[in-house]
Amino acid sequence: MRLTDFWERMAEHFGDSYADSFARDHVMSELGGRTVYEALEAGWDAKEVWRAVCSAQDVPPHLH
Repeated sequence: MRLTDFWERMAEHFGDSYADSFARDHVMSELGGRTVYEALEAGWDAKEVWRAVCSAQDVPPHLH
């Protein structure tokens, strides 16, 4: 998954303004105690991060 696809899905699920806030502030156990930004900066694949977000936040199946 390209990062642009990842951020489009984040915006579609959370809304433009909250997607960034969630990615910066929400520490997720699914990401090893990291935020979305920290996981991406640590080299996690965007698809893995998206799967973690989907699992933790009950993202509707049509966005998976």
